[in-house]
Amino acid sequence: MRKYGKNNVMYKHSPTNRTKLRGLYTTAKADAEAECNILQKALDQIAEIKSLLEERRISAKIAGLYNDSEPPRKTMRRGVLMTLLQQSAMTLPLWIGKPGDKPPPLCGAIPASGDYVAKPGDKVAARVKAVDGDEQWILAEVVSYSHATNKYEVDDSDEEGKERHTLSWRRIIPLPQWKANPETDPEALFQKEQLVLALYPQTTCFYRALIHSPPQRPQDDYSVLFEDTSYADGYSPPLNVAQRYVVACKEPKKK
Repeated sequence: MRKYGKNNVMYKHSPTNRTKLRGLYTTAKADAEAECNILQKALDQIAEIKSLLEERRISAKIAGLYNDSEPPRKTMRRGVLMTLLQQSAMTLPLWIGKPGDKPPPLCGAIPASGDYVAKPGDKVAARVKAVDGDEQWILAEVVSYSHATNKYEVDDSDEEGKERHTLSWRRIIPLPQWKANPETDPEALFQKEQLVLALYPQTTCFYRALIHSPPQRPQDDYSVLFEDTSYADGYSPPLNVAQRYVVACKEPKKK
């Protein structure tokens, strides 16, 4: 094979050069795979640390609920709560699989498996009855699950554990545990005009919305159109909602 250099000097790849080049490619590939393995182990360790911290938080919360000797905790200020929700969305891990791997359940738009049971401390969308009798989807935290009754006990995130609901598993939608990468796994994202439940910005309630545009990069949010009768076309202007707080809506789309 003949090629020309910068000065139009003709040269050709000798068998020796081809062997050296193949060796360099093999070494580079092995180094890249080793680096990927190291990064994956680091991500696994980070996930393990986060899991341990979450277990400690839940244990402390339970201890506080059953400790009568201490004064009751003050309700968290709304601004602090909104900041914590944003941090939870930003720190949601990005799913990174090996070549050929498919994204697992609870990655992006992929729902939980049929036999999945949310763990204590998991965030979910929960359908509850409001004070006026209407039903609404709220952000909640799982307290426990009874296999005997197939019911969850969940705390309303907006009440800092003051309001507890006992709900059928049918009224619970687990939130994503990984972000989907639009560049490698676009099929794991909700697509344009798909009907979803999305957390309305600066609230802890989920409302029906249409996907205006899915994320284009791993750090991007969804752009959604919330159903809103105060607008002529029945939908709000586009608003950004993180992958963490967008789940499937099984109800039919309004005409």
